Order: sequence, then C-alpha cells, then structure tokens
Amino acid sequence: MEELRNPAGRVSVVGTGAVGAAVARRLLAGGYDVTVWNRTPARTAALTGAGARAARTVDEAVSAGDLVLLALTDHEAVRQCLDRIDGDLTGRTVVALCTGTPEEARRTAQRIADLGGQHLDAGLQAGPDAIGTDAATLLFSGDPAAYQRHAGALGLLGAARFVGTAPEAASVWDLALFGLWYDAQLGLLRAMDAVRAAGIDVSAFAPSAQAQLGHVVAAVSATASEIARAEYPRGPADLGEHLTVVRHLVGLRAGRPLGDGGLAEVAARLETLVAQGRGGEGLTATVG
Repeated sequence: MEELRNPAGRVSVVGTGAVGAAVARRLLAGGYDVTVWNRTPARTAALTGAGARAARTVDEAVSAGDLVLLALTDHEAVRQCLDRIDGDLTGRTVVALCTGTPEEARRTAQRIADLGGQHLDAGLQAGPDAIGTDAATLLFSGDPAAYQRHAGALGLLGAARFVGTAPEAASVWDLALFGLWYDAQLGLLRAMDAVRAAGIDVSAFAPSAQAQLGHVVAAVSATASEIARAEYPRGPADLGEHLTVVRHLVGLRAGRPLGDGGLAEVAARLETLVAQGRGGEGLTATVG
C-alpha cells in the first residue's frame, strides 16, 4: 500500500528552513515519500502534517532516502551533518543544496565519496517562493549518472540543468551569475552616484542608463562567441581607445563610496595588452 501511495521514490530533506520546507512540500505534491530532519524538531511539524515523515537523527533521515537533499545554510553546515553519519552512503545520491565556493564543493564531494555516496552540488537561483515553478533555476554538477537517475525529482523543484561533471561546476556557474548581477547593479549605482554628485537629476539619467545596459545584454551571445573562438575584433573601440576612457572613469570615481569597481586593475591590463602590440583588438581581449 505504501508503494502505491508514494510511487515516485524516497527522498530525504535535511534542513527545513524556508528553502528546505519548500523543497519538501513540492516533492510531497509530486508523490514522493519524503523524510525530513531539522536540528530543531519543531520546524518539521508542518511538513509531517502534510505527509512527510520526521526522522529523529541525521542518520535516520539519510538512511530513509535514495536521494538526500541537504538544504542547509552553507557547506560548513553540510560538513557538520555529514560528520554525524555513522554508516555509509552506498547507493545514495547526496545533493548539497546551498551556495558555496568551488573549494567547498570539492571538499563536500570528497567527503561524500569517502562515505560511499554519489555527489551532486547544486546552485539555486531563486527564492523559496519560486520553488516548483519555472522561475526557479537549479544548477547541478557532479555525477551525471546520479543526476539522470534523480532528474524526475530534481526537475520538480524548478528549471533544472546539469552544468558539468566537475564537482565545483554548479558553484562556479551559480557564483558567476550572482557576480554578474552585483557587477551590473553596482555599476548602475556608481553611475548614478557620479551624476548625482554633479548635480544631475538621476531620474533624467535613468533612461540613458537603461539603454546602455541594454547594449551589454544584446551583445552577450556575440561576446561568448568571441571568447570561445579566442578572436577579439575591435568592435566599437580598440583597446587603446578603451584605455583612455577607463583612465577617465578611474578619476571620476576616485574617492566615491563604491570605489572604482576594479577599473584601476582593468587599466593596468589594457596597458599591458597595448604594450604587447594588441592595441587594435577589442575589449574582450582582456580575458584572453
């Protein structure tokens, strides 16, 4: 009777904070047999009321699932949970569902392998409310066979994508996306800070800023193609011309609260490339 009630499979969710609880609810709705554990047992009550089983220990939770999702705050919390496991993880896929560094992802993968399990690192580009919708992007890396075996469950959580076999691939992809947002947002704030300091109405400046950011977005595919081919055409300006503008920006941003955004280092890189006789190339050459 239990197999008929939960035909999809057994999943354990360790950590029932906002993300973990949303994950568990989505899996329950998808017909999975879900076991949950939290170091504060009271935080599993709503989930057990919705049909989940509550484990008394991490060991018990891990033993109950073929797929184990560690929905924790960071890799240090993941390590602490893994250290509580007395047995082994043979036959189980363990997913670290938290943001972390590439080195942390590699260490977690090694620890899971030492315990006999298969590892998947995960990057979550969404808030808890988006879990289970197309607005949630989940990035996975590690063991491709493990990903394929559990693709049904992982796909219930959002738009799931396997991004590489290296343990840290999802972490790098995840952090690169966060970095892109920060770079764009902080660049916008630096621009508005500069025009405001000059007495310019930031609301009047906003449409120009939006159009400028739009040029970057429109060129994403072309930029990726240049990097992939290691070919750096001049584009709207060559490196010598970019160097002049970047130096001006370093001066404009000097002493401002958000700094120059690393443009002093960019200027040094441009100077090196120009000195090497590559001044006629385009800005993409700075990463080549």
